[in-house]
Amino acid sequence: MKMITNVSEYEEIAKEKLPKMVFDYYASGAEDQWTLKENRNAFSRILFRPRILVDVSKIDLTTTVLGFKISMPIMIAPTAMQKMAHPEGELATARAASAAGTIMTLSSWSTSSVEEVASTGPGIRFFQLYVLKDRNVAAQLVRRAERAGFKAIALTVDTPILGRREADIKNRFTLPPNLLLKNFEGLDLGEMDKTSDSGLAAYVAGQVDRSLNWKDIKWLQTITSLPILVKGVLTAEDTRIAVQVGAAGIIVSNHGARQLDYVPATIMALEEVVKAAQGRVPVFLDGGIRRGTDVFKALALGASGVFIGRPVVFSLAADGEAGVRKVLQMLHDEFELTMALSGCRSLKEITSDHVVTEWDRPRIAKL
Repeated sequence: MKMITNVSEYEEIAKEKLPKMVFDYYASGAEDQWTLKENRNAFSRILFRPRILVDVSKIDLTTTVLGFKISMPIMIAPTAMQKMAHPEGELATARAASAAGTIMTLSSWSTSSVEEVASTGPGIRFFQLYVLKDRNVAAQLVRRAERAGFKAIALTVDTPILGRREADIKNRFTLPPNLLLKNFEGLDLGEMDKTSDSGLAAYVAGQVDRSLNWKDIKWLQTITSLPILVKGVLTAEDTRIAVQVGAAGIIVSNHGARQLDYVPATIMALEEVVKAAQGRVPVFLDGGIRRGTDVFKALALGASGVFIGRPVVFSLAADGEAGVRKVLQMLHDEFELTMALSGCRSLKEITSDHVVTEWDRPRIAKL
């Protein structure tokens, strides 16, 4: 583990350590996995325009998200069933996030409950919500998260039905028998059975409310005073509606390329969303972040921060809490280095002038 020098190396270790069904569940995308590859590849088409001879002896990475001060604009995205990766699962992730001074988002489909995660100690935590057909269950979950000290709800809006993840179909994915979806323990929501294809897809089809629509954000606002982040926005049109209905922020996400294949990489959709938001709410990017340079590019194109998903479960599988801590530290250090070499001392100094994109070359030619 001491020899690990970058975030991507954890994926190989996780592949060796985890059962095939579990690794494939974390690693795979939908259908042809074009968007999965594109989430990474798109970053490599954005280049830097570094500014030189700037005094970068002091660099400040801190920022504020929904009023909460964090150490860096790098937060943890919700990823399901983390105890499949490591026995301590979400509890280890929560401790690592807290130690790094950043935000963790807990998945509805976690293998540790909101109360268990809260009991790991202090930390700023958000709760990701899937709205189930039984609205009382959703309302109960939100209230439990609120009581447990969670600070915001990240409402996933891109999953009325589960994307076609062919690796899960081949592996007949199901939750290992020793684990539970702890937030639903004691509720009669049926089991995730072994089926002829993906047990999760069948479970989601039975539980998740396909009728979810914009009016339901208003409903959510009646049952909680927590700010609501809308997770899964890719277009200007939906950005404008989200702002209109009172979302506190937007997470540009394609669900780790696990839902609709051939949607753009999130870094490609980011500018459209930022433009439509007009600064009225913060916009965050989720998907494809593996380097500090990626974080800088997202902020240069208008993101207020980024969320990381797979790097967390892969490092958790490889080395538990220490692995997640190391991923957060490596991204912090790489991002700080990128800022220094680009001539930026604080996040507000990072602008679109520090990057050049393929569609941007005419603008740069005029400078």
